[in-house]
Amino acid sequence: MMMPRAIFLILLSAALFAGCSAEQFSEEEKRLIGQLRLSQLGPLPPDPSNAVADNPAAAAFGEALFFDTRLSGDGTVSCATCHLPDRQFQDDLALAQGVGVTDRRTMPLADVSHGQWFFWDGRKDSLWAQALGPLEDAREHAGNRTAFAHLVAAQYRQDYEGLFGPLPDLSALPEDASPLGTAQQQAAWATMDEDQRGEIDAIFANIGKVIAAFQRTVAHEETRFDRFAETLLAGHEPEGDAAFNSLEIEGLKLFIGKANCVDCHNGPRFTDDFFHNTGVPAVPGLPEDRGRAQAVDKVLADPFNCLGPYSDAKGEGCDELRFMVRDSHEFERAFKTPSLRGAASRPPYMHSGQIATLEDVIDQYSRAPEAPAGHSELRGVIFTDRGRAALIAFLKTLDGPLSVGGATR
Repeated sequence: MMMPRAIFLILLSAALFAGCSAEQFSEEEKRLIGQLRLSQLGPLPPDPSNAVADNPAAAAFGEALFFDTRLSGDGTVSCATCHLPDRQFQDDLALAQGVGVTDRRTMPLADVSHGQWFFWDGRKDSLWAQALGPLEDAREHAGNRTAFAHLVAAQYRQDYEGLFGPLPDLSALPEDASPLGTAQQQAAWATMDEDQRGEIDAIFANIGKVIAAFQRTVAHEETRFDRFAETLLAGHEPEGDAAFNSLEIEGLKLFIGKANCVDCHNGPRFTDDFFHNTGVPAVPGLPEDRGRAQAVDKVLADPFNCLGPYSDAKGEGCDELRFMVRDSHEFERAFKTPSLRGAASRPPYMHSGQIATLEDVIDQYSRAPEAPAGHSELRGVIFTDRGRAALIAFLKTLDGPLSVGGATR
């Protein structure tokens, strides 16, 4: 006797959206899934170069600076202009826009302190040193060092001195001066003596340190994937939103298997924190971008790096910088692997927003085109339409809330 069509569709739907049992995964697949759980992330690693990295007062001071538009040349741009709290601390734009337009996409901030290198090319070796870069970039904050010092003295003296001690007398110093600013600002910087420059640089470094202390409080919260994985590894049947449908299960299996995504997007943050050339096309009209290949000399020469005079590490605990790989053909046009947590809801993708959708990203990895420069690491993978849909369905299970200072947002 033929089954009525309505009953058949109900049963088919139930099969498609049923939860999974542990038997659907091999022991090796379970091992890989277990490594991706947020619960495996562990506590924030200490930053020996930043003595106030985990100081609550520093985080509160840094939060105030993070949202202060006076920390820019024209008074219109704050860190939050590009790092929007309600958008995973990024801006949804292909190219970040501050005072002007930059050459790269804004990176989200959640749990970035677990990494070793910062920016798409890793040209900074600490979160506080990274925070300094945009402040003087003409396209971002377009500010300058003495102006920042005068702002701190006028508006944040108590906060600053409670952490770092008395501010120096700034009354004789130019209002606007910097070694990296306009011609006028550089000329004003040249009129200052070495001690004055050192005092301003110390204040500048401390601004970065308190902003980093705030950024260290921005963290991922548990997602559907984490609830699924924890239940699976406990040997229980996932229920509620922890239950994956068959498409999501298929996407997870592809992610840790045939698609090779987990080769780079591994660990609880779904990133290896390293640099890879994946054949991403160049953006017409933008300057040549060599990625990691052009960043190594920058991080070594940076006076605000871990080995520099403004680091609290004083040469200790700087092994990443001291023993970094300095020359490799694999660095040509290699960019940092971004975390995939929350990635499904923050297009466009890649370092300059070259790829508009997740479907297009999968197509890029499927075609494995030649790189504009250097050598792409991609090995083409053929996906069916269902396979593409499955991967995207899985990636959406990595969306979830963030916490800031321990409070969920």
